[in-house]
Amino acid sequence: MTKFYRLRAPRNSKYTGTLNAGHKWGSLPGLRCPECGATWAGGMTAYPGVDLSTLAERGEYEKPRPEPFDEFVRLRELVRPLVPPGGQLLPGAKFGPLVGTATGTFSPLFFYYVEMPLLHREALERLQAEGVRGLRGFQTELRFRQKKHPELLELEILPHGRLHPDCTPPDRRPPCPKCGWEDFAFPEEPILDAASLPTHTDLFRLSDFETIFIATERFVDAVRRLDLDELAIREVPVR
Repeated sequence: MTKFYRLRAPRNSKYTGTLNAGHKWGSLPGLRCPECGATWAGGMTAYPGVDLSTLAERGEYEKPRPEPFDEFVRLRELVRPLVPPGGQLLPGAKFGPLVGTATGTFSPLFFYYVEMPLLHREALERLQAEGVRGLRGFQTELRFRQKKHPELLELEILPHGRLHPDCTPPDRRPPCPKCGWEDFAFPEEPILDAASLPTHTDLFRLSDFETIFIATERFVDAVRRLDLDELAIREVPVR
């Protein structure tokens, strides 16, 4: 059976990179659910290849705010044809290339900002040459203050897979049937649900926790062979 690993930025780093950036076309608004009463925006997935320039309503994605549920659904469905098939569109999902400023030095795989994971173009090409599947890097529009800097691409890391129920609270409430809101913390000892895991990609987010990056053994082996440092890697059991 394939092994799976959680990827995180290390606690201590020799790199100094920081970003002051956002996605060009904004994001889906938050929502206010009339059924469960929650107001939320938990989407951390970015779709950097999405271009809203031809959408008449593009201005409605510029300002983060909560909207009534029906208005959220209207705005979500307007962009659905533009995202990859099956792409999860939670409140807060982001669109377009990364725009802003970057300062300091950046590791080959830079996962310090979960909503905008970056990597060097050379790192992407080397991982793809090693047979790592499903990696899509998109050109950023970042401006660097220093003259010498790497070419940074933004990884589009889509949600797939879920936690196994055995690692979630026994009194966990089912998700809201209308908006999907679930209120429980990520477990200290996570277990992945084998039946939900993708077979076509070696890097993904969890569908029920988009802040969590999961990689296959193939990805981790390639990272280690290529000495692409600056990742904290921990195996996650599967059941």
